[in-house]
Order: sequence, then C-alpha cells, then structure tokens
Amino acid sequence: MKTLLRELIFPLVAVLAAFIIGGVIVLAIGDSPFEVYRILISSAFGLFDALGNFTYDNWGYTLFYATPLIFTGLAVAVAFKCGLLNIGVEGQLYVGAFAAAWIGISFTKLPGMVLVPMAIFAAIVAGAAWGAIPGLLKARFGSHEVINTIMLNFIAIGLVSYLTQNHYKVRGDPIMQTVPIAEQAHIARFRTLLAPFGLDFPQRIPLNISFLLALLACFLVWVFLWRTKWGYEIRAVGSNPSAAEYGGISVQRQIVLAMVVSGALAGMVGINEVLGYRYRYYHDFSPGYGFAGIAVALLGRNHPVGVLLAAILFGALNRGGLFVDIFTAKVSKDLVQVLQAIIILFVAMEVLFRSALARFIPALSKR
Repeated sequence: MKTLLRELIFPLVAVLAAFIIGGVIVLAIGDSPFEVYRILISSAFGLFDALGNFTYDNWGYTLFYATPLIFTGLAVAVAFKCGLLNIGVEGQLYVGAFAAAWIGISFTKLPGMVLVPMAIFAAIVAGAAWGAIPGLLKARFGSHEVINTIMLNFIAIGLVSYLTQNHYKVRGDPIMQTVPIAEQAHIARFRTLLAPFGLDFPQRIPLNISFLLALLACFLVWVFLWRTKWGYEIRAVGSNPSAAEYGGISVQRQIVLAMVVSGALAGMVGINEVLGYRYRYYHDFSPGYGFAGIAVALLGRNHPVGVLLAAILFGALNRGGLFVDIFTAKVSKDLVQVLQAIIILFVAMEVLFRSALARFIPALSKR
C-alpha cells in the first residue's frame, strides 16, 4: 500500500502543480483560468454539448487521441525498464504505419479475415525490426541508443517518404500519401462495435478497435514485465546490469529483446492510423507521438496502468485545447503544450516534492 501511494502521489502532484501554474499564466494574459479549465475539461470528458444534448464526441475523441500515446508510452516504458532511452519511437511508428499500408495496398484480393491480421502483423514486425537495429548496435558495440535511435528516425521518415513519393502515391496528388488500402483491410470503428447494443455511436468519431488493442497491449506488457522470466531479466538489467550479469543474465540479449518489444509497440500506432482512421499511409501523420510517448511514460511511472492514465490525460489536453483555442478570447491551444511541459518538469523534479511532502507523509520519505 505504501509503495502504491508513493507511485501515485507524485504524478498527481505534478499534474496539480502544472494546472496551478498554467492558471497563473492564463490570469497573467488577462483571461479567466476557471473558464479556460471549464472549457478544457468539459470538452474532453463532458457528456453533453452546448445545447444540453447527450454526446459521445468528447469522450470518443479523447480516447482516439489517447490511443497512439498508449502505444508509444508503452514502447518507451519497456525500454526504460531495461535502462534504455528509446528516442526512436517516432521512426518505428512511421515504418510500422507504412508496412500496414503496404500490406493493405499490395494484397487487395485477400479477404478481410486474412488481410487485417497480416497488416497488423506487418506493423508490429516492421516496428520491431527497426527497434532491433539500435538494440543490436548497443549490445554488440556499446554504441549509445540515444544517438542511434535519433539518427534512425531521420532514416525511417526519409525512407518511407521516398517509397510513398515514388512508388505508392497517386499520380498528380499534391498530398504526400499512398493510394487507399483495400476496403476489407479496414478495422471496425466503435459505431460498428456498439450498434448491436443499441448505442448510436456516431460514425464521424474515428475511435476504432485499435483502442481495445491498446488496452490489451497494456495488460500484455504488464504480464510480460512482471509475470515472465524475460520481463524479470529486463528489469534486472535496468536496475543493475553488473549484478544481473553476475547472476547469469545475458545483458546483451535483454537489451535487444527490450528494443524489439519497444519497437513492436511503437509500430502498432500504424494500426490506428492506417487501418482505422485514414485508410492509407499519410506522411507526417504524427504530430510527435513518439516524443510525447516519453512524457507519457515518465508521468505513468513506466507502468502500464500509469501509461494508460497518462495517455488519457494527454489525449484530453489535445481534445480540450482545440475548444480553448476557439471559445476563449486570449488563450490558444498552445496552452496544452505549456501544461504538458510543466507536468514533465515537475515529474523530473520529484525529489523536490518528496522532501516537502515527507514532512506530512513519512511513508513518502522512502522509495
């Protein structure tokens, strides 16, 4: 119980502190922080629109925005557990998305029950393969994964850009995107899933089955890290590689394994983007999901449950920021980025909160 309290209290304090400072900033520029936060929260989690009608839009879009962040947050968290900082999630999700689109474009004669699993598998394998490269370089030559993954981001984005532009783009299309995938490669949106239960979920909301896959990924990552031999060894290497090696654990093998799993999770972003939303590969589709995943993992304490909650929070900020931009006089949606940055700063300054709160809650003085 004490451990759970320690794990939960500091992210909550970081979020609360960020909102307080954000409110001061809003007040300083001449707007009402209470009104801004009312709009932000109601547009992200509210069940009724401005006319008082029940709506699925707010929660639906919040969960849709959270879906890629769950995958990228898990990807970063798995690498963190092995003592690695995977900055290459962005590149891994790009190759995963393109691989999913390539399957959907190349095998149009296959039925959906075959094509959809193939596309999902391709996204996972492509991301895993791209993550394996820095893992192998780290394990074999000791080269730093941060440098390798950053460089591989540029290579991945450039490579899929070249393939899209020269081989899979509709001739004359000014937008950098591939031709559409086969219709049978589309995965179900929530309207289709909820219709049998009599729920009229709007088709315009792009929330799709990949959100359920993200929830499943959270559970599987928890099982993998805390209920399997491989997960134990990954965590042992992350805690103390020298002690792990002395205990008979292959540090090199666990580094590669962690990066492969991390890349596979990143590649799953393509399931949401290609199979459930755009139905094609659209270049520059990511507004920085891979880098936001670092923030999600940090706030979520590198635990699947924490990652899920942090991703929903960031999804809510992205959803609510749009309405803050529209319905306030002086505050723009950039407030969302300010809040995210402050949250991460406070998470990084945990020792400051620990020493202050330990005076009131002695259990927090120990990790």
